Amino acid sequence: MRRRTILLFIAFFLFLLAIVIGAVYNILFVLLLTTALFLLLLSYYSLLLVAGLYNRVKMEKTPVQLLENYPGVDILIPAHNEGVVIKDTIEAMVGIKYPGDLQIYVLNDNSTDETAEIAQVFDDTYKNVHHIKVPPGEPRGKSRVLNYGLSISANKYYCVYDADNQPEPDALIKLIVTAEQNEESAGAVGYVHTMNESTNWLTRMISIEFQVFQLLMQSGRWQLFKTGSLTGTNMLVKRSVIDELGGYDPYAIAEDAELTLRITQKGYYLPIVPDSITWEQEPETLSVYVKQRTRWLQGNLYIVEKILTEPGYFRGKLLVHSIQQLTVYVIFWLFLIVSYVWFILGILDIFSLQYSYPLLFIWYLSYIIYTAQLFAAQATQRTFTPINVFISVIMYFTYAQLFTYLFIRSSIRYIKAKKNRQIIGWDKTARFKSK
Repeated sequence: MRRRTILLFIAFFLFLLAIVIGAVYNILFVLLLTTALFLLLLSYYSLLLVAGLYNRVKMEKTPVQLLENYPGVDILIPAHNEGVVIKDTIEAMVGIKYPGDLQIYVLNDNSTDETAEIAQVFDDTYKNVHHIKVPPGEPRGKSRVLNYGLSISANKYYCVYDADNQPEPDALIKLIVTAEQNEESAGAVGYVHTMNESTNWLTRMISIEFQVFQLLMQSGRWQLFKTGSLTGTNMLVKRSVIDELGGYDPYAIAEDAELTLRITQKGYYLPIVPDSITWEQEPETLSVYVKQRTRWLQGNLYIVEKILTEPGYFRGKLLVHSIQQLTVYVIFWLFLIVSYVWFILGILDIFSLQYSYPLLFIWYLSYIIYTAQLFAAQATQRTFTPINVFISVIMYFTYAQLFTYLFIRSSIRYIKAKKNRQIIGWDKTARFKSK
């Protein structure tokens, strides 16, 4: 098993080496190879799009089944300096309609603002709301806080919500019904809407991105491969499963993606429930967005490292997640770099290609497919507006291109931390007051 992983790593390294050698000796070879692989990637995501659309239509026609008995659920809300949003969040939690035992734990991670005071008011008012002061410790971050929350709670399921979330009243019951229908389910995964979508162009772009990659693509992977990914919030997990896995990896910043791999590795399912909706606040400024996505990317680079260095990630349903990680966080970025180099060299007239038209066609095709995905997502969510259509048209040339900068920034920080044997710290996302 370890030998297979080593061989796969060597094959991947040789693939990258071939690109580098080709870049030195034969630019045309690199472009043609990149074009072929990029076409394969576009075809895969187009297939996911179609499957996702089919799944959404099918789910809308499927009636919600009720249960005779509803198992107990613990809601875990990690909170560090969340005074700006925590009141609205807890109010939404106590408004959840659930016929079984429901306990709400506000896991106060050493907040220095008014988070403790607000949470304590709800603790004093509602019997099922608990203000829990998490002891200080290392490494800092959501994983350690969730592990502590699991240690002081006891119900059959736990459901994680971020401290800025406002789930709809029926969100939890939809997750429970889906999870209870299949004994092999480790839980269930809902969907995240952007509550501050209309604030500015950035929040609109984030909202549209979520509609595509968290909703349609998730639904597509579930339809085709019966694999789902935890989203970090509005996610339900069986306590027996997390106990079997030994809890969260405290060093994983992208704790949801890391846990997804271990759950899938054990043979459990994570069904997608698009109609289970929570509303979440997204970054409203570019600086906050960059810090948030840098943390996400560092967390996913940690997972990529595990995939390439530890055995067992390239078999069964886990293969789908492993390829997804490598495709998004390695191969796609390499494609972008090659395309940028080709574009710059062409602008500087350093070289010219006789066969440039097929390559230009790939540029147009990728733009068309990307934009079509945005339109398809808005059609399923009924979020078509003139401003959203305009933003969808320009997203490929603006928002999508930020990925290269974010990847380089995250990679440098990750490599530097590994070199200095430093623990990558948790970079909290700044909140904004609701308008």
